[in-house]
Amino acid sequence: MSVLEYKCPCCGGGINFDSSTQKMVCPFCDSSFDTESLKQYDAELNNKIENKYDWEAYNDSTGSGSWSSEEMETLNGYMCPSCGGEIIGDKNTAATSCPYCNNPAINMKKLSGVFKPDYIIPFKLDKNNAKGSLKKYLRGKKLLPKMFTDEHRIDSITGIYVPFWLFDCNTKANIRYKATKVKNWSDQNYNYTKTDTYNIIRNGHLQFEKVPVDGSEKISDDYMEAIEPFDYNATVEFQTAYLSGYLADKYDNDAEKSKPRANERIKKSTEKIFAETVQGYSSVTPQDTNIQFSNGSVRYALLPVWMLNTKYKDKIYGFAMNGQTGKFIGELPISWGRFWAWFFGLFISISIIGCAVAAML
Repeated sequence: MSVLEYKCPCCGGGINFDSSTQKMVCPFCDSSFDTESLKQYDAELNNKIENKYDWEAYNDSTGSGSWSSEEMETLNGYMCPSCGGEIIGDKNTAATSCPYCNNPAINMKKLSGVFKPDYIIPFKLDKNNAKGSLKKYLRGKKLLPKMFTDEHRIDSITGIYVPFWLFDCNTKANIRYKATKVKNWSDQNYNYTKTDTYNIIRNGHLQFEKVPVDGSEKISDDYMEAIEPFDYNATVEFQTAYLSGYLADKYDNDAEKSKPRANERIKKSTEKIFAETVQGYSSVTPQDTNIQFSNGSVRYALLPVWMLNTKYKDKIYGFAMNGQTGKFIGELPISWGRFWAWFFGLFISISIIGCAVAAML
């Protein structure tokens, strides 16, 4: 014999039918529900479907293919023996240092296993813009070591086309939320709180275009996402001429390895957009999320980034700037002497204010 038990949508406790009110009542949180609402709620739970991700494979037939023999003759490959970075340049590119670790010894290496990019966004900002952005980024940061701000400590500035996989897809989402409205009031004897609980369902379709995922393991995903967005209206079909005077990184995360990151970014964006439609409640908590991907396509693109390296006390600090928009990000050292001077100065100031307030009381 099986026993059927209904669970309270609010607290998860077992609920029973109350003949006096003709409703289902929870003895734990005193919530009550009409039978039709519970029927709809139960139907939603039973109709739960797993998330679905539908992406095409990226290969010679879906992308722009491999390099032609004529293009290969105009390109050089360079391998850094220190960090293993492999970059691509034209035959006139003077590769004298690695843009990632600043190692000066970069040896030539034959290109292999590289897809020809579908798209490229050409550089819009030059090396002087990168230097100016670094100065602006350092400005006002009082805990920096004084010597670090010296412009001559910039060891290298390299314009590099970073490999990105661009994902397009449609999503169909069905998300259920638990929401509450809380009302408080008082009389001469008691304070009262009434909490109404709602089962909210949102469903709809969204279309995503050119969701970027960094295809290089050597570059921090956080750095690359921090300098977004790129203006994809400036995207053009790839031509080797755009590489002249710059370097181009070879991807080491292929399209398949990049799909989980694309799934995560698209899923979070979908959840955020849907959550913004649930307004006017004291609290909103997602309960069940189902997102179906369809018509997923992948393209390979090179996006412009200025990489800056500077060395301070035997440590290399790296910075990245969007070569199209100028957005800047990087790691900074801290002068602990300045930190403690600032800390004790703040502590003394607070102590003086505290004594002055005490004296006034």
